[in-house]
Amino acid sequence: MRKEDCFYLGKIAKKFSFKGEVLVYLDTDEPELYENLESVFVEHNKHLVPFFIEKSSLHKNDFLRVSFEDVNTEEDADALIGNGVYLPLSMLPKLTGNKFYYHEVIGFEIEDKRLGVFGKITSINDSSAQPLFEVLNGEVEILIPMIDQFLVKIDRENKKVIMDLPEGLVEMYL
Repeated sequence: MRKEDCFYLGKIAKKFSFKGEVLVYLDTDEPELYENLESVFVEHNKHLVPFFIEKSSLHKNDFLRVSFEDVNTEEDADALIGNGVYLPLSMLPKLTGNKFYYHEVIGFEIEDKRLGVFGKITSINDSSAQPLFEVLNGEVEILIPMIDQFLVKIDRENKKVIMDLPEGLVEMYL
């Protein structure tokens, strides 16, 4: 499985028992959706390796207590600590309305109610306090804050993000 075909679910945070159980930190708002998984992909040496789950249960809201097949000792569990956990994109719950996954809007046109279409979303920068749409307009990169009040509509059918941006925000780049 390729990483591009998967989404990041979380990471193996720490050991839970001397029998190889681990706690997986779930990077999600709805951890209960992932309580009964049969398997996950664990990143190991930049490759995704399938791991089958013998049993799992939610632990303190954001953690999933997991027993993997063939991980039976503390040493086995130690080798997994800190590794990312992934699932195929097909397992993401479908979002509707103005909720969207970052990867879903890459390549969408971005349209302002006042200016019309002014570029294409090339990526999302979520390393700052406020996530930003990175938009390409010809050779110019425009950074648009992903603020709910600016977002009018996610038009999946026409592959557009429609926004109502403050006057001057886009113009300062052009």
